[in-house]
Amino acid sequence: MHALAMIPSRDALIRLSAVLFLAAFSLADARGAPMALTLTSPAIKPQGQIPAKHTCEGDDVSPPLSFAGVPAGTKSLALIVDDPDAPDPAAPKRVWVHWVVYNIPPDASGLAEDAGRAGLPQGAAAGVNDYEEQGYNGPCPPIGRHRYFHKLYALDTTLALKAPTKAALEAAIEGHVLAKAELIGTYQKGDR
Repeated sequence: MHALAMIPSRDALIRLSAVLFLAAFSLADARGAPMALTLTSPAIKPQGQIPAKHTCEGDDVSPPLSFAGVPAGTKSLALIVDDPDAPDPAAPKRVWVHWVVYNIPPDASGLAEDAGRAGLPQGAAAGVNDYEEQGYNGPCPPIGRHRYFHKLYALDTTLALKAPTKAALEAAIEGHVLAKAELIGTYQKGDR
């Protein structure tokens, strides 16, 4: 065999370099490179429409949520769902709180659909929302399309609170947040 026939082509070398780079990158992640905290839902695409099932026009059940990338040292997770567009996105006057959950175990991979009523993970507790209820009340905008922020916090502590409001929870987590993730969905009455 001729010696020149054994030298790989330029294209083959580029492909091989790319494969080796990706393999090295994957190994670095597998060896413990920190992953960012994420919050996702099979029901809500980022910036997408919230299904009516999870609103006052449907079953008013909390959406399923998934967590990943919880940082080392996390002792608990907290979740706040709120609407900064109340009452009218064209002239917002306040942030309306739909759900407050705290002391979610750090090994929880998420919250099941209807977790507000069906049950939170052991140790987790619900705070008080702006309907003055402990639990989930879904989107019910009086006018226009509103944004609903689902905010997940990884904390370096568990919280000694009893049914806090959003304001009380935010005060308690100050200085204890290791990471934060956010999922935003939208809803307008009549969406199907």
